[in-house]
Amino acid sequence: MSIFRFLKIIFVIIKYRLDEFFNSKIILVFQLFLYPFRILQIKKITRAARLRLALEQLGPIFVKFGQMLSTRRDLIPKDIANELAKLQDQVPPFNFSKVQVLIKESYGKPLNSIFKKFSREPIASASVAQVHLLNY
Repeated sequence: MSIFRFLKIIFVIIKYRLDEFFNSKIILVFQLFLYPFRILQIKKITRAARLRLALEQLGPIFVKFGQMLSTRRDLIPKDIANELAKLQDQVPPFNFSKVQVLIKESYGKPLNSIFKKFSREPIASASVAQVHLLNY
């Protein structure tokens, strides 16, 4: 894992105030440096919702982990399991500009030179992909 990815994970943990789940001194050290970046409104959101939002921000692997964890209601509290279950079918779509970049990287051509019509709004989104209407 790169140091930047590690720092992003720590930043998200602190941003969403997930330090209550950890008993680690390393989190405390990072909190001192990143304290100004905390979002004060996050306190008003339940711990389960904060955990779900953090997993969504960290990306597909973390979303998959949350999905798997939501099925283990014997291991985690009910409120967290219910919130993580939203990761099964309520993951927000990513921005259309990211779609354009991914298609250009994959095909080596801009989106409009490959497809006649490509909908800007996805018709469905999931943990690792989203679906757009298109015509060749």
